[in-house]
Amino acid sequence: MGCQVDTPVSVQEKVEAIHDLAADEQVAARVATDFLRRPGVAFRAAGDRTARHLFNKAQSDRWRQAEEAAAEPLAPQEESPVAPAIRAIDRTLEFLDLVGACHKFVASTNRLVPLMRDRTLASDAQEIIGQNLARVRAACDWVEHAVSTGETDMDEELAKLLRGEWRCPAHTARAMRPGSTPGASAAF
Repeated sequence: MGCQVDTPVSVQEKVEAIHDLAADEQVAARVATDFLRRPGVAFRAAGDRTARHLFNKAQSDRWRQAEEAAAEPLAPQEESPVAPAIRAIDRTLEFLDLVGACHKFVASTNRLVPLMRDRTLASDAQEIIGQNLARVRAACDWVEHAVSTGETDMDEELAKLLRGEWRCPAHTARAMRPGSTPGASAAF
C-alpha cells in the first residue's frame, strides 16, 4: 500500500495516509476506538454490514473469553485492602449495565415495532425475528433466575441459543403466534 503523497488532499489520499500510519494493530485499535467515540462516525460505521458483523463477532468472542477466564480458579494471594471496595464498584457497574441493556431493548422495541404497522413480513423474515425473540426470552429468563437466586451458570443449550448457534423450531413458531405465552425455559 503506502501513500506517496506528502500532503494528502483527496479523501482517498487521506484514507491511505491514515492506513499507513495505523499499520500497527495497537495503533489501528486505538484510532478506531477514538473514531467510534464520535457519534456521527459510529452511526456511519454501524451502517456498514461487514463492520457491524465483525464488531458483533469480536464482542461475542470477548464475552466468551471473559466467561472462560471467570471460570478458572485464581491462585491464592494476599488481598489488597481496597479489593472489597473495587468489587462493590464492579457490582454496581454490572447492575447499571444490566439495567441499561434492559432499557435499551425496551426503548428500541418501543421505537421500531410501531414502524411495522401495515407490513407483513415474509416467512423467512418472520423466522429470523422468531429465532431472535427466542434468544431474548431465554436471556430474560436467565437474568430473572440470576437476580432471584444469584446463580449465573447456564447449561450448554442456553449458551448455544444465546450465541445464536442453536435453533428451536417449536419455540420459534410459538414466538410468532400473537398472544402466545413467552417462556424460553419451555423450549429446552
